[in-house]
Amino acid sequence: MTATLFAVTAAPNSSLRERKKRRTRQTLIDTALELFTRRGFGGVTLDELCEEVEVSKRTFFRTFTSKEDVAMAPDQDLWRAFLEELETAEPAELPVVELGRDALLAALARMDDEGWARRMLLSRRLAERTPSMGAHGLQFCEATTQEALAILHRRFGLGAPGDLRPRLAVDMLVAAFHGALASWVAQADAAGGVSGTGRTRSEPPHRHDLADRLREAVAALPASLALTTSR
Repeated sequence: MTATLFAVTAAPNSSLRERKKRRTRQTLIDTALELFTRRGFGGVTLDELCEEVEVSKRTFFRTFTSKEDVAMAPDQDLWRAFLEELETAEPAELPVVELGRDALLAALARMDDEGWARRMLLSRRLAERTPSMGAHGLQFCEATTQEALAILHRRFGLGAPGDLRPRLAVDMLVAAFHGALASWVAQADAAGGVSGTGRTRSEPPHRHDLADRLREAVAALPASLALTTSR
């Protein structure tokens, strides 16, 4: 896993320079999502984004690798936090899927509420109509999965050669999250939380609702594995 994927949250006493870097990063994310939502992902060049934020392309590439990278930052920030939570999770007699669920819920709790939820919703809507974001997301998902498997092997001794169970457990967690996320986005759309221009119309989406849907999705996994067809 690269250092950019497994990022560590900055310490409270970080330097002024680090705080400025975080503010610039957040401004890039917010501005990118607003512009991409209003004008379309392909309707905004990297030069235009940097000009809007008043930073150089060199500054942009110190933080992000591409337009896709900045557009998917809310989702990626959540999964980076998940890896940090999994790295420090206490050993417990829990199924791996439930261990991962708890780590992901802890990661969700670390996201700032209204701001992150709104950015996540805008990012997901963009991804639904932007193929290059989908491809970027698949690459990130696979890299995250591999890091999660490495943590499970290093900390809990799981994942002997030829043992598919840890991989399947992580895949099921990811699938449950994607199902929960799709349901959460649909709920927000039905409520009219964020307009097509990125402006809030009524109550913004809430990360607690996403957490509830994740719990429901993980709880539904055993029944889904036993699901049968009938004539």
